[in-house]
Amino acid sequence: MAAIKKCVLEQHIEKVKTGDRVFENAFQGVARMILESPIEKVVVNGKTTYDFGIFRQGSKHVIGMYDEINSFVSYVKDAAESGSSAEMAYVLVGEPGNGKTFFVEFLCNCYREFLVKENNRKFTFRFTGMDKLGTYGKIKTIESQTYEDPMILALNLMETTDETKEQLGRIFGFKDDEIEKMYKNYRPLGACSGYIWNEIREFYDGKLEEMLKCVEVIPVPITDSMGTLTGKYPAKDKMTSSAVDLLGEESIQRLLHISDTNNPYRFDLRRGALARVGGGGIHFSDEIYKNKKDLVQVYLGVIQNRTIEIDGFKWPIDTLIIATSNNSEFNRFLSEKEEAPIVDRCRICYVSHNTNYRLQNQLTKYVIGSEARTTLSREVLHIDPNLNYAASVAVVLSRLPRSEKLTPIETLKLAAGEVAGEKSIKTLAEVIDSFNQDPVIINRFGQKGLGQRNLGRAVQLLIESSETNEGKCMFAYDIFKSLERVVLDYVTDPNDRKKYLEDIKIAKGLYRESVMTEMFNAYMDEPYAIRKDVMNYVNMIIGVDAENLGADKMWKYKDPQSGELKALKIDERFVNSVEERMGLKTKEQRDTFRTSIRKIYGQKISLDPNYDFMDNLELVKAVTDVRLKSDIAGAGSLVGALANRTNEENQKLYDRMIHTMLNKLNYCTTCAQKTIEYFCTQDDES
Repeated sequence: MAAIKKCVLEQHIEKVKTGDRVFENAFQGVARMILESPIEKVVVNGKTTYDFGIFRQGSKHVIGMYDEINSFVSYVKDAAESGSSAEMAYVLVGEPGNGKTFFVEFLCNCYREFLVKENNRKFTFRFTGMDKLGTYGKIKTIESQTYEDPMILALNLMETTDETKEQLGRIFGFKDDEIEKMYKNYRPLGACSGYIWNEIREFYDGKLEEMLKCVEVIPVPITDSMGTLTGKYPAKDKMTSSAVDLLGEESIQRLLHISDTNNPYRFDLRRGALARVGGGGIHFSDEIYKNKKDLVQVYLGVIQNRTIEIDGFKWPIDTLIIATSNNSEFNRFLSEKEEAPIVDRCRICYVSHNTNYRLQNQLTKYVIGSEARTTLSREVLHIDPNLNYAASVAVVLSRLPRSEKLTPIETLKLAAGEVAGEKSIKTLAEVIDSFNQDPVIINRFGQKGLGQRNLGRAVQLLIESSETNEGKCMFAYDIFKSLERVVLDYVTDPNDRKKYLEDIKIAKGLYRESVMTEMFNAYMDEPYAIRKDVMNYVNMIIGVDAENLGADKMWKYKDPQSGELKALKIDERFVNSVEERMGLKTKEQRDTFRTSIRKIYGQKISLDPNYDFMDNLELVKAVTDVRLKSDIAGAGSLVGALANRTNEENQKLYDRMIHTMLNKLNYCTTCAQKTIEYFCTQDDES
């Protein structure tokens, strides 16, 4: 990209007038960035909400957080339209490890990329030829300390607003309505810019043409490491933190040059974090309530007035202030009643953990990592294909509070938008509403549980274990031991500890169900064998009452996935066996179940032709059991055949299944053998 040339104020104003450059505040910029990206409607926990595409871009993007993102977009949009949010900071409060900091840093990164685009770039100005004035020693150029937009200088061109409006209309041809629109983003010049502009006016006897020759327009640097436009201030301890870190301080170097002691340019604002984001940037205050009281008081002034104030001098800034805090610090801060004005100036958003185990799969991928893993001896470390599912289900179950209306597994499935027997998504919505009425935030839905950091610790423990290194494989069942260790080591509350250990036990049962499915697929020598059988059952119960069903029980139907005409022989023995496994003994029970399956089929297939009923765990388990527990070549059940490999036939079956697992199901020798071994035990059977 060609370098952007310095240009005088007139040229910049012309470009703003023609739309080649923008003059907008931080809220308007962020809102435009978000709303220009694709927006979709999604249903989350039974409620329709919006999904903003900008947060789903890139290899490592924000997962879930629908309510929190909607709340943030609403806040920014309100502030951009001069609502009350413009005088507030946005504070994300929640448990550690639930993605607060990641969300803010992702937003800042998006904003920097947005500002790099030619039309969105931020500009500021500097005064040149300062040595001519005689009061600045050897200082020749002075840049706006808070990266003020050149249009702010244009709106303060003359001594009075009326004179300035007249000049904007006369010199630049702005119409009255255009001037009024610009003045909606009006703010006075900062103390030093205003002081210097006045001195220049006096030096040139108010000749505007000569004054404008002293102004240069330059782009604001967008370097992350410099903290310009997006800056972070992490909470420090009581000894090392100081208001100087935020506001700046008197500069000894400048005092050596400046003869006038009243000159506000003697203060170096760039020493503080706020001035560097003052020109339409985002200020991120990490763990804001951990700061000592006097620093939080500084924030109160900055949030409410959007000004940096030192010794009576004021520098108005244009900044979006986002902060984070964990629950315990926030509660401690709330308990100090005298701090109420600060909380009053904050828009609080309580961030919950992710409670959708399907979305958790992507978060677990972030933890496991995309790079190839190696053992301690630098050999390739294989990842069990069931590991992600086992880990995701275990941590999500820990985040779901217990309810009388729903079992943990029903809650887990409904929160992921899946079918949970007779229970509907409406029941989950009622459960969530009842939990969210609790005044104690930590007791609300999804607020408590094992976070990403705890999952990260569990994966670290799994990788460093001798079994993993010896077998050169991260075996899925071992993640439960690691999670139990993390619960025992890091969870202090005995009630929470007890619940989390129970949740891990439930997750083991779900893992066993998935292993049963994998074993069936391996036995059938086909990756999606169980899926085919489940869909066969569904199609059989739809076709069993069809009018065109002949004596041979052959039924023809149109496959919604391929659109092809298919023929299916209805096997009533298979259908009855599956329903018996599900405990459906009477005709009424069977008819009710079949009606519910047909209803789901009608609702889901119209929206998603690839829907396969694999989320209906009871049905999948029943179909698997019927197919697995039937006699296999006279060798008893599959478990018996795999456990007892003394005869040649059983050994051949074992070898064939291992071969399928290695070549078609992404297992390695270690996890294939361990999975079959686990399948042959009675562990975790529900």
